[in-house]
Amino acid sequence: MSVNVETTMTQYKYTVIFEPAEEGGYVVRVPALPGCYTQGETLEEAKEMAHEAIAGYLESLQKDGLPIPIEDDSIANMTLADRVAVSV
Repeated sequence: MSVNVETTMTQYKYTVIFEPAEEGGYVVRVPALPGCYTQGETLEEAKEMAHEAIAGYLESLQKDGLPIPIEDDSIANMTLADRVAVSV
């Protein structure tokens, strides 16, 4: 006799910041998840590493019975980047 067990997975979305590293590649941080950092040699690799870091972070919280942070949409909306030209 076999029993099928369905597990329900919840999808979470987080803002991820990619910053160029001095030595090359990118440093990645997730503001809504304190201490969640990773890096990658290329932007594509950094994105993959961010996905893995977030998944590991959330799995660790679940394992420890801690709540999973829900990012407020205002965090995603406050992250802006622009270049400003200044002549001196």
